[in-house]
Amino acid sequence: MYKGIFLKPFFTILFIIITSLGFAQETTSYEDGKKYILGGLKVTGLQSYNEQTVKTYTGLREGQPITLPGEQISAIINKLWGLELFSEIDFYITNIEEDKVYLTLNIIERPTLSKITVYGVKKRKTDEILKDTDLKKGKKITQSLIANSKNYLQNKYKKKGYLNANVTIATAKDTSETNAQSMVVNVKKGDKVKIKDIVFEGNKEMSSKRLRRALKKTKKKQLGRFWKKSKFIQEDYKNDLSLLVDKFAENGYRDARIISDSIQKVDENNIIIKLNVEEGNKYYFGDIDFVGNSVYTDRQLNRVLGIKKGATYNGVLLRERIADDSKPDAQDVTSLYQNNGYLFSSINPVEVSAENDTINFEIRIIEGKETFLDHITVNGNDKTNDHVIFRELRTRPGQRYNKSDIIRTIRELGQLGYFDAEQVKPDIINPDPNAGTVDIAYSLVESGSSQIELQGGYGGGGFIGTLGLSFSNFSIKNLFKAKEYKPVPMGDGQTFALRVQASRTFRVYSLNFAEPWLGGKKPVRFNMSLSRTQQFRASYGSNGRVEVDKDQQFSITGITAGLAKRVQWPDDFFTISHSLSYQLYDFKNYNIGLFNFGNGRSNSIAYTLGISRNATSGGRIFPRGGSNFEITAKFTPPFSLLNGKDYDSLLTAEKVTDASSDGGTTVTAAENNQLEQDDQERFKWLEYYKVKFKGDWYTTLLGSADHSLVLRTNVEFGFLGNYNSSVGDVPFERFYVGGDGLGNFTLDGRDVVQLRGYENQSLTPYTTDLLRGGSLTQEGALVYNKFSMELRYPLTLKPSASIYGLVFLEAGNAFNNFQDFNPFELKRSAGAGLRIFMPAFGLLGIDFGYGFDSDAASPGTGAHGWETHFIIGQQF
Repeated sequence: MYKGIFLKPFFTILFIIITSLGFAQETTSYEDGKKYILGGLKVTGLQSYNEQTVKTYTGLREGQPITLPGEQISAIINKLWGLELFSEIDFYITNIEEDKVYLTLNIIERPTLSKITVYGVKKRKTDEILKDTDLKKGKKITQSLIANSKNYLQNKYKKKGYLNANVTIATAKDTSETNAQSMVVNVKKGDKVKIKDIVFEGNKEMSSKRLRRALKKTKKKQLGRFWKKSKFIQEDYKNDLSLLVDKFAENGYRDARIISDSIQKVDENNIIIKLNVEEGNKYYFGDIDFVGNSVYTDRQLNRVLGIKKGATYNGVLLRERIADDSKPDAQDVTSLYQNNGYLFSSINPVEVSAENDTINFEIRIIEGKETFLDHITVNGNDKTNDHVIFRELRTRPGQRYNKSDIIRTIRELGQLGYFDAEQVKPDIINPDPNAGTVDIAYSLVESGSSQIELQGGYGGGGFIGTLGLSFSNFSIKNLFKAKEYKPVPMGDGQTFALRVQASRTFRVYSLNFAEPWLGGKKPVRFNMSLSRTQQFRASYGSNGRVEVDKDQQFSITGITAGLAKRVQWPDDFFTISHSLSYQLYDFKNYNIGLFNFGNGRSNSIAYTLGISRNATSGGRIFPRGGSNFEITAKFTPPFSLLNGKDYDSLLTAEKVTDASSDGGTTVTAAENNQLEQDDQERFKWLEYYKVKFKGDWYTTLLGSADHSLVLRTNVEFGFLGNYNSSVGDVPFERFYVGGDGLGNFTLDGRDVVQLRGYENQSLTPYTTDLLRGGSLTQEGALVYNKFSMELRYPLTLKPSASIYGLVFLEAGNAFNNFQDFNPFELKRSAGAGLRIFMPAFGLLGIDFGYGFDSDAASPGTGAHGWETHFIIGQQF
């Protein structure tokens, strides 16, 4: 037996340690090692792992040559350390017999995490913490795991303003499992640290108040501030320091700098920020010369730059006029070139001289080669067919590169409603400055384009059920292909909607189909709709229950067909639409006061001309800019002016009451029969004209793309007129103002106008029914106007659900005739609301509005007060 058997393990281990520390080259050499045959390997210290598994992982096998000391053992140790499963790894020589060596590998396993308990945070936040720190059952506990988790959590809360946040992590042996430990994470957030004051030193020309306003997210405590909180966030503070320097540069102080900044602790919850600044001298713009331009003249470039000689130096303005990265459609010099094919152009302002307080510039331009589009690709459209997307693209292979065309394409794809507008991303790939070509790849994320409406409720004396299906990306050509049902044929951009609503007293059926590209070559939209409504006579019985008589009913059957074409003048945001509609009004033993007859039919055939311009940006659900307006004019033929009949001789309610001695409270049977006959003659074919205007404007006041405060302003106007005063105004197609604006069940073609803060239709004026004792009835208004403003702020704009809050001011009114119309006689309201858009269910929302004026039923009684409105499926 080897005589040094007891000393050899010591020197071997010592050599391995020295080698691992990197000192082996200075002390000894692997060439000094002796070659052996591995006689055996034993693994000790294991608790949860199999000995054979560890042996296999080392790569050592009995009978193989091995050099001790040597690189082989060192490599195995490093390999085992890399697993991060063990806290100690030691090799020992246990025996040497001639040329055979017997080794023992002693391992101490790291404990396994068995249970995690988190204190100091709400239960719903626990899962988030465990996910972020990757603390989970079965994880091996290491000091780095504990330290990293602690640091992450402390920094997480400090970023949120909890500068005093403290996290402790402790472990304890868990005897219920082998080699396991439980962990307790204790989070003490403390209170958010607020900024008591921001003190500036060294500023002479610019006031401290003005400089504080330049700090967008770092604000001191101030009574009445609710939009910007005064908590201290380190990352926001660093960004605001850059904005502070920019503020000096905007006002001529290009050399201004922050000499030092410090944070002084007042107490546990308050700090003071001190900023020592140096303003430097104030400068002015001198001569600005363009160098290298051949595509545009100096005069054209100066017009875009918009900076005059002698103006106060503004480094931020100069940078934005050269290239404004904050706006995709900015009007700057770089965009001027990129909108006309020069993608590879480079524009750089250079200070060439500074004379006293005047700085002269050269705008050095490298125009590059004119660029053309090579390949255009789309990806991410799993349901929508490629041709539906490509027909909306403003960028085509072979075209000259145009940045504005890309921005317009993003808008058009977002407006389709098939994709998440927030995630339409164009990627410029394979740019080749030498060849002057570039590829564009549009990345899309499909969003739900189908909606289901399933409602149940009680109203009108019974249960009301509604079933609606709307598919806005339908494919009618695959209607008879079973394999295309997923769950319905989709992908061709057509719209198909079916809606059924029924109760004991009414039934509504409607079917709509629209093809946005009739023929597939031009944006000509074709739409057709069929509808059928029935209203049954309902009355209250002696027991208080609603009794329905289906032998007394009123129905409307209608069909509408239309075409809409996108035009190029005045610009290509305009659309002109035409539609033709026919409606049959059928009365059976049913007199609802609209006419003076209970049996008979009326017909309406109408042509509608519409002109609209939709130039909104930022998405269909939450627009952030642009405008959308529509004006429509609906006409029926002037039958009374063409058929030669004398309508002045027909009996009317006014003529009956004028001839009656008791003021119209009594109507003879003969008079009543004559009224019915004359009304049937007068309204056999309805005649009217109807003009409506609606305009929406969107303006981003502040914020980023995902968190922007948007102002929506709205103006509406409507007027219903007649051709012949002897025929009078039709009782259909009228305006009903007030309430939530929802008109799910309307038999008579009325326009239900939203004006929150009042009950539904409560601002519609009343008229006197001369034939029924002078009772007041609401027959609808002939003219209305409305103005509104909304401030909107998004809470989330994710594809699964888009949510935004709003506050509003509204004013409007309705009038019985144009002679009474006064655009300044308005009913006012204000309030707040919430909107939730989910692709499967459409728009849901709630509004709380306060009406400042009285409604039509109780004029002069003061403020109407609070109303709550639930919004389902209304326009955005």
